[in-house]
Amino acid sequence: VGGGGGAAPRPGMGASMTALPVVVVPVPAKLLAGEDSLLSIVSRPSGVPVATMAIGGGENAGLMAVRMLALADPNLAEALAAHARALEAKAIAQDASLQPEPTDGGTP
Repeated sequence: VGGGGGAAPRPGMGASMTALPVVVVPVPAKLLAGEDSLLSIVSRPSGVPVATMAIGGGENAGLMAVRMLALADPNLAEALAAHARALEAKAIAQDASLQPEPTDGGTP
């Protein structure tokens, strides 16, 4: 997992020198807010794959790496499943907090 800024040559160079998965986060820059990095990273030649996350998407990059490692580690897979359940519970709670309150004791 790494970050790439500007022309972002390192992720592709790294991917060309290993068979291991390479996960990259485009780094937001001053001029183009990371769009230059994103376009550079996703425009790699065939045969040199790089998993590219959203600009500044470090959390998803970490989760992608954990998903890859969890394929061979049952304990990590269970921790990842628990994390997904916690995210689901959070989303359900957030949705419930946005629902209108009933005005007459019935449905909204």
